[in-house]
Amino acid sequence: MRAFLIAGEPSGDRLGAALIAGLRELDPALEVQGIGGEGMAAQGLESLFPMSELSLMGIWEILPKYRALKRRIAQTAQAVIDAAPDVLVTIDSPDFGLRVARIVRAAAPRIRTVHYVAPSVWAWRSGRAAKMAQVIDHVLAILPFEPPLMQAAGMTCDFVGHPVVAEPLASPAEAAAFRARHGIAADAPLVLCLPGSRRGEVERLGPRFDEALMRLRDRVPEIRVVLPTVPGVADMVRGMVRRWPTAPVVVQGEADKRAAFAAADLALAASGTVSLELAANWVPMVIGYDMAPVSRALIGLLLKTDTVTLVNLVSETRTVPEFLGRRCQPGPMANALLRLLDDADARAEQLAAMDLTMERLGRGGEPPGVRAARSVIAAVTARR
Repeated sequence: MRAFLIAGEPSGDRLGAALIAGLRELDPALEVQGIGGEGMAAQGLESLFPMSELSLMGIWEILPKYRALKRRIAQTAQAVIDAAPDVLVTIDSPDFGLRVARIVRAAAPRIRTVHYVAPSVWAWRSGRAAKMAQVIDHVLAILPFEPPLMQAAGMTCDFVGHPVVAEPLASPAEAAAFRARHGIAADAPLVLCLPGSRRGEVERLGPRFDEALMRLRDRVPEIRVVLPTVPGVADMVRGMVRRWPTAPVVVQGEADKRAAFAAADLALAASGTVSLELAANWVPMVIGYDMAPVSRALIGLLLKTDTVTLVNLVSETRTVPEFLGRRCQPGPMANALLRLLDDADARAEQLAAMDLTMERLGRGGEPPGVRAARSVIAAVTARR
């Protein structure tokens, strides 16, 4: 089989890498082209251009790059048409991938189109599914309640499991070694600070998160803070924390991140997939998030659900406290963190919701990358 995959950000790159590995397991003769990052490159993909050009979020973040993105959309669509693959797989990043798919569908309708990660129509802009169905044949859903929503819009859809259930976890020994390496006592409360992986998120959330954690330190002086970061914002994070009155331990790289998650007692995190990573490690959490004012106002008008935290949604509970938009303020977040430290029942309630979430996301079953590969192959075979 010949496949063209498009990923636009690190989370999509991880999905794409697992999908390529799964496809190769089922079809060793697979030929793959497309756009991706380091993970997909490790699976043999030579990216058409750097994936980092597509890692943008929010109206004000995208507008300055609009013309460049339009050129990349046209370039990518032409590359797909020229390659004439059996399947085009767009991975998350719908603003880019679906525009490419629309051009490809008009010029080469024979190419089967698959979108990996269903749009969150349960949260906002429900019309996106019907619009997507104009150019997408099949959807790979990572949340168990999404297939009926996609099928109602006219696409086939399989729940293939969430990638978080297949990610490795650090052992207790690795967690203890992490604490020792960074001079954190075994009995000191360790709090993760996770303000996001994009520059705009770190700029907006970093100072608020630090203020919340300083207020927590005032009441629990022995706490230690660890801030895992990623290459795209690492220099910015290190420069920012040097100005904080009590600088956290900053770590980079997957091994240190896994060890920090395993060693943590609590987390203050930006909204997103990180809530599921914390759940996989049984780390109680408080969620905070805000956007640029225009983006915040527009999304606020369109939001259809009372929570955006995936642990709350998948477990059908509301155990994870979240502070969104104007409510993303240091005082309330500090109070919520303190309650989780002091209240064993609140922690137990979150942990039960996390366990249910992991079960519903496919923990213990076939790896999501292989399930996704089977679904892609079945979708291509159905067209033939």
